[in-house]
Amino acid sequence: MHIQDLHGQNAATSAEGHGRLSPVGLAGAVAAAGSGARPAPLRVDAQRNLEHVLRAAREVFGELGYGAPMEDVARRARVGVGTVYRRFPSKDVLVRRIADEETSRLTDQARTALGQEEEPWSALSRFLRTSVASGAGRLLPPQVLRVGADAEEPPAGPDEDGGTRVPHQRQVAGRPGHRVASPRSGAGDVLADDPGVAELLEVVGRLVDRARESGELRGDVTVADVLLVIATAAPALPDPAHHAAASARLLDILLEGLRSRPA
Repeated sequence: MHIQDLHGQNAATSAEGHGRLSPVGLAGAVAAAGSGARPAPLRVDAQRNLEHVLRAAREVFGELGYGAPMEDVARRARVGVGTVYRRFPSKDVLVRRIADEETSRLTDQARTALGQEEEPWSALSRFLRTSVASGAGRLLPPQVLRVGADAEEPPAGPDEDGGTRVPHQRQVAGRPGHRVASPRSGAGDVLADDPGVAELLEVVGRLVDRARESGELRGDVTVADVLLVIATAAPALPDPAHHAAASARLLDILLEGLRSRPA
């Protein structure tokens, strides 16, 4: 016996057409008839609400920063704040979700630029333009910029306790010019707990290395500088056309600042 439709009355009709209905088939038909088709629409509604919340969170955090309250996200998504909290039990969880998505997007954009642009400077500038245009700068995970700052080689000198501060850092893949802090520093812990951030820094580091080695990028520019350009060239302006024009103009200026100058 082949019963192709096990939902509600259709299941019973199909079974009767074959002259018998197994206990399993009867139980399934009764359960389906009792529940109707309600579970699937509820799942669709839940998925739709999740998409609304994520879209609203990207917009709100992009405009106001990650300090914006959850109530603003709920209002933009046109759902109750309880709906937001059912999906994301705390604001930190929601922020992490948005930040992880943006980190992954930036990594994909950097990888695309590496794979499709033969010229090192073209690859770096393409990555920056794509990232700024996508609005990623307004949603850069805070730990990315913190890692970038901590990864710079600090000068040796007295620390806050009067002792001598010694840098504890390691190079990434043996490449000079951009470093990741060792586990003895705060940034190392962030990288250990966030492989997505580590991957982003590694891929962007390859863009930076190529452009520096070609002589087109200033020798003192680091991965942290490049990520800072993405964050800086993304002003939050209410008018979309004004925002796009301002971002493009600012990025042009910043790109000129990154380029090396003849001696």
